[in-house]
Amino acid sequence: MIACLGRIVQDTDADSIPDDDVSTLSESLDLQGTIESGGITGVAGKDFGGLYSVKPLALIKPSGTEDIARVINAASRTSHLTVAARGNGHSINGQAMADSGFVIDMRSTEENHFKPLTIDGSHYIDVSGGALWEDVLKRCVSVFRLAPRSWTDYLSLTVGGTLSNAGVSGQAFRFGPQTSNVTELEVVTGKGEITVCSETQNSELFFGALGGLGQLGIITRARVKLQPAPDMVRWIRVVYTEFEEFTRDAEFLVTQEEGESFDYVEGFVFSNSDDPINGWPSVPLDPDHEFNPAYIPQTAGSVLYCLEVALHYRNSDRPSTVNTAVSRLLERLGFIQRLKFQLNVSYVEFLLRVKQVEEHAKANGNWDSPHPWLNIFISKSSIVDFDRTVFRKMLKDGVGGPMLIYPLLRSKWDSRTSVVLPEGEIFYIVALLRFVPKGPTVEKLVAQNHEIIKWCNKEGLDFKLYLPHYQSKEDWKRHFGDQWTRFVERKTSFDPMAILAPGQKIFKRTHIIKP
Repeated sequence: MIACLGRIVQDTDADSIPDDDVSTLSESLDLQGTIESGGITGVAGKDFGGLYSVKPLALIKPSGTEDIARVINAASRTSHLTVAARGNGHSINGQAMADSGFVIDMRSTEENHFKPLTIDGSHYIDVSGGALWEDVLKRCVSVFRLAPRSWTDYLSLTVGGTLSNAGVSGQAFRFGPQTSNVTELEVVTGKGEITVCSETQNSELFFGALGGLGQLGIITRARVKLQPAPDMVRWIRVVYTEFEEFTRDAEFLVTQEEGESFDYVEGFVFSNSDDPINGWPSVPLDPDHEFNPAYIPQTAGSVLYCLEVALHYRNSDRPSTVNTAVSRLLERLGFIQRLKFQLNVSYVEFLLRVKQVEEHAKANGNWDSPHPWLNIFISKSSIVDFDRTVFRKMLKDGVGGPMLIYPLLRSKWDSRTSVVLPEGEIFYIVALLRFVPKGPTVEKLVAQNHEIIKWCNKEGLDFKLYLPHYQSKEDWKRHFGDQWTRFVERKTSFDPMAILAPGQKIFKRTHIIKP
């Protein structure tokens, strides 16, 4: 096998591996799945961000965990081959790519695990790391009337992909991120070892892999906590002119006990204009709803703020009961009373709300355009300064897509995972989700992202990038801070040759060849 790999790597171009070499490579790896030649134009050479492209050696479509282990072991017997796991290709900065290496298509394993369990009266589901969250949702609700507790906004993401980062949405204030809602993983490490891990079994790998950016292992199975699924959701948006009032109410809601708040809390910033993408029209939940700017106070600034909340309920609940519960919660908030929008939708429809955005974007051609997104965790102590300079000045005209902002609670996150957070109990996620056409505009917006980060550093804001992307080890050290030593130790233990996730650009592949 080592001779075969060496010949193919040295004698062929990664963009055009002959069919017979692909066949030979597949036989040498002894895969049950399939292997395809790489190429800069194929799915393995690009991602949702559309900002980077590389030429992998090959795209592997494994049949299961054993195939993944074989690929990693084969790479370990060379001096430079790397391996990257690709979920649904939703990374922004090439994190799931492997230049001249193996890219593993995790979607080919999506049906390998789907098993419900009840342990000590609690419900769980074992699912494949390559399964899409939207499929997990539909199957759990339709078959068991159960659902995972914590989500992402967009659900066409793989289980292993989000768990390797964190996985956050409007439920995270109550249940924590998705990394706080799994109890067991099956992981293929950078040593090619298939390992089952949990809080009590191989715990360093368990916590290291969660939020570990794919650096320690590839998640092939996860045991996810479930809860009874509601039938319906009252979906509500309310508008604020003052950032201090918006954050006060958002923080109030996320710090209340269950039953004393909404079940979902998010928010976003929008331009105080009639711009159809960035302004007033982006707020109403239904085409029949109208945003009347006459209700905006004359003292309003360049941007406005929308608090988005949702309350779960059953079909058996009386409408008056739901209305009373909603009114009781809303009456404590200081939004513009006549700028309130609400809609009743099914629970599944609510969780798949971004699917409609995807379908619309695909229809008008924007889905395949570049997405220079920026995601940041910012401490409560720094968020007012960020709003004053970034939202109100730098981004006052919008970003061509949502500008999300909502509070999260540090106590809902497990500090033993590899995720790094700013200081303080309350911190905010800010997500600038741009949809832009190709051309000079993309470079300009990427530069604007760098400008924002540079400004945050210059002003001493307490922040951490979410879905981080850095080019130098010094930047990565700064990102991990006092957790860097632990992260390096875990890397050394589980991927000593730095074979995995080269697209993150954290560690360089070592040249020690496995005997």
